[in-house]
Amino acid sequence: MPPTDASTDAGTAPETDPGADPCPGPGTDSEDTLELRLPEELMALLGGAPEPAGPGGPDGPTGSAGPTGPSGRTGASGSTGAAGGSTATGSAGATGAGAAGATGLAGAVGSAGPVGSVGLVGPVGTAGGDLLDGVAEWGPTETPVGAFQLVPVRVERDLPLVTRWMNDPAVAAFWELAGAESVTEEHLRRQTDGDGRSMPCLGLLEGTPMSYWEIYRADLDQLARHYPARPHDTGVHLLIGGVAHRGHGLGSALLRAVADLVLDRRLACARVVAEPDLRNIPSVSAFLSGGFRFSAEVELPGKRAALMVRDRALRDLL
Repeated sequence: MPPTDASTDAGTAPETDPGADPCPGPGTDSEDTLELRLPEELMALLGGAPEPAGPGGPDGPTGSAGPTGPSGRTGASGSTGAAGGSTATGSAGATGAGAAGATGLAGAVGSAGPVGSVGLVGPVGTAGGDLLDGVAEWGPTETPVGAFQLVPVRVERDLPLVTRWMNDPAVAAFWELAGAESVTEEHLRRQTDGDGRSMPCLGLLEGTPMSYWEIYRADLDQLARHYPARPHDTGVHLLIGGVAHRGHGLGSALLRAVADLVLDRRLACARVVAEPDLRNIPSVSAFLSGGFRFSAEVELPGKRAALMVRDRALRDLL
């Protein structure tokens, strides 16, 4: 699972995965008392039965996952994107006050920055189709702060920009990817050259790249060993790139917009999850303001995290 800390400012489609169990009906989306059953793809990778749910209630942490670093997961290759501050293709959102990412004002949002992220388990075949239902085709969405669009990263064009963001001290504190371009490149290519279960994206607001996102299959990530995962659970990580966009509520607005975009485009997905570092109060606050609910505390490699959940069944209430 990717980082879950973001710079917070207090800061998926019709096709279903053939190998996965059907997801629960709308009436049970917000219930966390279902029997823990990991997807068959993940079971095959783990080579054994799922670990029983641990104590602490419905969403309580379950099992333990091997310690993988911040760049522990793989993902789908991206396409268009803007590099080094240039505008990426596609129209993006509107103007609005900037907000810090999800965890740490500049950390990652969604499941916060790479610090303590769990990482995906070994390769999973994609014979059943796109594991994330075509993020590149999701298109723009209107938000209270303007038109916003996720554009898959293209390493050759976007590496300088993403590297610059990762070297911002506020971001580095949670993502732990500061350093030369090669450090960020390795993290990105693990996803773009992977099997499609994680997609790194630039977030464009009114056509301008201003944030970095990772959309990933939480049910195929080792995060699934720490909570009662359901088929097609989708995770998010976010960081707000520019200081000018942090601290004004932008992170919360974009978290809500992206989570709802996931639910709209990934009909088999009943929940969007994130795991910001508990120490990152601004990030946790951004998730709460963005329509997520606090589910449980989970012990992950490198951090103790807040498991945040946005349920399809509760999206109109939170």
